[in-house]
Amino acid sequence: MSCVAIIPARGGSKRIPRKNLKPFDGVPMIVRSIRTALDSGLFEQVVVSTDDQEIAEVARVHGAQVPFMRPADLADDFTGTAAVIVHALQQLPAFDYACCVYATAPLLQARYLRQGLELLINHPRKSFAFSVCTFGFPVQRALTLDEEGALTSLYPEFRTTRSQDLREAFQDAGQFYWGRSEAWLRGETLFSPASLPVILPRHLVQDIDTPEDWQRAEYLYAALMAGGELQ
Repeated sequence: MSCVAIIPARGGSKRIPRKNLKPFDGVPMIVRSIRTALDSGLFEQVVVSTDDQEIAEVARVHGAQVPFMRPADLADDFTGTAAVIVHALQQLPAFDYACCVYATAPLLQARYLRQGLELLINHPRKSFAFSVCTFGFPVQRALTLDEEGALTSLYPEFRTTRSQDLREAFQDAGQFYWGRSEAWLRGETLFSPASLPVILPRHLVQDIDTPEDWQRAEYLYAALMAGGELQ
């Protein structure tokens, strides 16, 4: 059984410029993902897919491999993660499993990476396993704005349903995506019954797209370090 970690890290970022290299607790953000992947002991290779020479150099210095540079047509604002993983697998030797690890996942823990691989090994008919967490509030009670700017129920059919009777919902935690290499290469759908959940506690999840997200991630990281929950 062979495994590769692929960390997508393009140079362009609009809302947080150069966020993959921005220091987080003293080191470039991407370094935290590289270190966690290496420390997990799961991977024969930890590969960074980037179009940016500075990111490539930082990745190499901290133990990752950059055996190819990502072409410009896969480094724009519209290219999805799956296409980047497929491209990487096409450049690399054959691996049984490939795990996409996001570069901006400072709360990532190796124990959950291990859980994801174990799930796939134990469920041979499934193609993917990735990190999720529950929504903090029932999604069926979500509100939206109508044409006049007034509040209205997004799901009016659940307006009077007791919260304890509503079905629990999950969101993508945006940390990692394990997959069988052939499933990635075949273009199988990630968000589908082909996937299994690695359920994370909500306090270990923070997407980082805006400066506010970044600040909240720093608060969470500091609290988790103080409590000994992060290594």
